[in-house]
Amino acid sequence: MPFLTCLKKKKSPVPLGRSIFQKHTPSIQQNYQALLEMCLRNKCLFTDDNFPAHISSVGTGALLKKLPQNLQWKRPHALHRSPVFYAANRKQLDLCQGLVENCWFLAALEALTFHQDILAAVVPQNQSFERKYAGIFHFRFWHFGEWVDVVVDDRLPVNEAGELVFVSSVYKNMFWGALLEKAYAKLYGSYEDLQIGQVSEALVDFTGGVNIRIKLAAAPPDLWDILTRATYSRSLMGCQTHVGATKVLKNGLVAGHAYTVTGIRKVTCQYGPENLVRLRNPWGKIEWKGDWSDSSYKWELLSPKEKILLRKKKEDGEFWMSLRDFKIHFVDLMICKLTPDLMSQEDGKKWMYSLKSGRWVKGSTAGGSLGFCNGTFWMNPQYWLNVLPAEDTKKSLGSCNVVISLMQKHSSKHRNRAPHLFIGFSLYKQYQENNRKMPPAFFTRHQPVNKHQVFLDEREVTHDFHLEPGVYVIVPSTLEPQQESEFILRVFSRKHVLREMGGNTSFTLSKEIVDRYEGKIWEDFFTKHFEQNPEINAVQLQKILNNTSWRNFQSFHLSFSLDACQGILALLDLNASGTLSIQEFRVLWKRLLFYLEVFQKRDTSRSGKLDLVELHAAVQETGISLSNEVCNLMAIRYGDPDLKISFERFVCFMLRVEIMGEAFRNLTQDGKGIYLRESE
Repeated sequence: MPFLTCLKKKKSPVPLGRSIFQKHTPSIQQNYQALLEMCLRNKCLFTDDNFPAHISSVGTGALLKKLPQNLQWKRPHALHRSPVFYAANRKQLDLCQGLVENCWFLAALEALTFHQDILAAVVPQNQSFERKYAGIFHFRFWHFGEWVDVVVDDRLPVNEAGELVFVSSVYKNMFWGALLEKAYAKLYGSYEDLQIGQVSEALVDFTGGVNIRIKLAAAPPDLWDILTRATYSRSLMGCQTHVGATKVLKNGLVAGHAYTVTGIRKVTCQYGPENLVRLRNPWGKIEWKGDWSDSSYKWELLSPKEKILLRKKKEDGEFWMSLRDFKIHFVDLMICKLTPDLMSQEDGKKWMYSLKSGRWVKGSTAGGSLGFCNGTFWMNPQYWLNVLPAEDTKKSLGSCNVVISLMQKHSSKHRNRAPHLFIGFSLYKQYQENNRKMPPAFFTRHQPVNKHQVFLDEREVTHDFHLEPGVYVIVPSTLEPQQESEFILRVFSRKHVLREMGGNTSFTLSKEIVDRYEGKIWEDFFTKHFEQNPEINAVQLQKILNNTSWRNFQSFHLSFSLDACQGILALLDLNASGTLSIQEFRVLWKRLLFYLEVFQKRDTSRSGKLDLVELHAAVQETGISLSNEVCNLMAIRYGDPDLKISFERFVCFMLRVEIMGEAFRNLTQDGKGIYLRESE
C-alpha cells in the first residue's frame, strides 16, 4: 500500500455526516462598460448593490472588533484633492497592509508589480478619476479555470481622520491597491474572507499560472539556479517565515508572515562571491537586522558602485539577506510561473495546457484515497493522459516534464467559511489503451508512479513529474471517502492529450502557451555565449548583440558600435571587473527587449530614429518621469546633429536614466538631494 502523508494546519475536515457539496450562487456578472456608459449618460456615480458600502461587506467575525468606532465609506475625491488611480512611473513598491491580516494577498500583489504586462491584465490601466470618471472600476482575476471581471464602486472604508483602514499606498493620492483589494474581497465574499490565506493562492488568482513550492529546509542543490531562472523570466515569487509565539523576532523578521521576493544578486566581496536575496515586508516597515541588512558592516566589503546601487538605507520594509540566511529563516518559497519550465531543462519553447472540471459525489464518485479505503478508490473520477514526445525535444532527454495540478472549488460564497478538504491524486502507468474506467483490480495490482502521495488541506496540490512518453491514468481524490466537492484538474507539458475516462469521452481542448520573453534566448544565448566565457567584455558583447536576429526589426539594419557596448558595460558592471556576468547580461537582455518594444511603438515614421516628440513619448511609455529640460539635454548628449536618437543610443540613454534614478533613490534621505563621500 502506498505511503500517505497528511499535512494538517487548520481545522479538521467537515464530518462525513454533513455534506458541504452545495452549489453557491455565483456572483452576478456585471458589465463594466454598460454600467459606466449608463452612469455617464445619467450623470451619476455608480453604487454597487452587490457589494454595498455596509458592514456586511467587511464581514461578521473577529475583524469587526478591529474597526474604528465611526467607520465611514468615502470616495477618493473626498479623501484627496487630486486622486490618482495608478502611476506607472512609481518605481518603489508603494502598498501597505491595513487591518485585514492579508499579508499573503499583499505579498503576491507586490510580486505582480514587477511585471507590468501581467499587472495590466489584472488592473486594466485605462481607468482614472478624471477622464470618463463615474465612480466605477473593474479588475480581472483567474477564478477556478476562467478569467472573471469584477466590478466595484470606489467607496472605501475610512476612519474619522479620513485614513483608509485596509490596504493603502505610501502615496496618499494613489488608490489602485485599495480598489483592487475591494474587488478581491467582493470575489471571495467579504474583507474578512481575506484574513487567512497563502501567497500561492493569490499568485494563481492573478495569473492563472502554475505554482511550485520549495521547502527551504530541504531545498534542492540548484536553488540559486532556480531563483535565477525565475527572476529573469516571467515568474512571481513569495515566501513565508516560521510560525512562532513572538510576532516580531529579535532579528527583525515577523513570525508566520508572508514576504515578497523582489530580486536576487550575486555580489563580489573581498573574500569571494556571495548570493543575496532581496525581500519586502508587506507592512512597508520592520526589516531584517542580520547580515546584509541596511546597517550591516557587510556592505563595506563591496565596491563603492555596487554598494550605491544595491544598498537602500530606508525603513521601507525592503532588505537584502544572504541565500544561506534565507534558507534558515524562511519555510516555503512559492514560485508562480506562466509556463511550467522552471524545474525543467527544456527551457523556453511551447507548452500545452489542458483543464478538466470534475466533482466528487457521495455514493458515486467520492471514493477517497487508496490508503484510507481501497475498496472504493476506483469510484473516483479517472483521467486518461497520453504524454507525447515533443518534436523539438532534445534526443538526450528521455523523459518529459509534466506538471499536474488539482484545485478544489469553494462550496460557499465566502472563502473562509468552509474548510478545505484534504486532497491529492495518484498517477498510474496504463499498459493497454482503452477508454473504460480502470476496475478495482487494476489498483490492487499496480503501484502508482507517485508512491509517496501527499494529501493537503489546501486549495491546490501541484506535482512536477518527469515521465516517459506513454499513457497514464490520473485519479484525483479526497483523503477520506464520501466527501463532496467540485475540482479542476490542470495538466501542463510540452505535448499531451487529456480526456475523462468512462462517461464523458470527449477530448479536452488544449491551449498553447509561450513565454514571449524566453523562447530560444536561454538556449542560444545564455548557454552558447557563456559556456566558454563566464564573463564577457565589450568586444564580445558587441559580437553577441550584432549577431542577434532582432524580431520585427527588418525595416533597417540594427547594429551596436564598440563605443556603445563599452558605455553599456560601464553602466551595468557593478563590481568594476570590466566584464559582464551571465546575470548582468540577463538584466541587459530583458531591458533590451522592453526598450525595443517601446522604440518600435513610438517610431511612427519607421525611420529607425526618434525625434524629440517621439523621445518624450517613449520615455513616458517606459514609466519614467523626466522634465522637458532633462530630456532635451539627453537628446543633445545622445542624439545626432538633428537631435534624433537611434535604437543603439536610446538603449544607452535609457540605461543611464534608470541606473542614475536607482542610485538617487538609494542615497537620498529626503527625496530632494543626496550627500556623497569622495569614493561615492
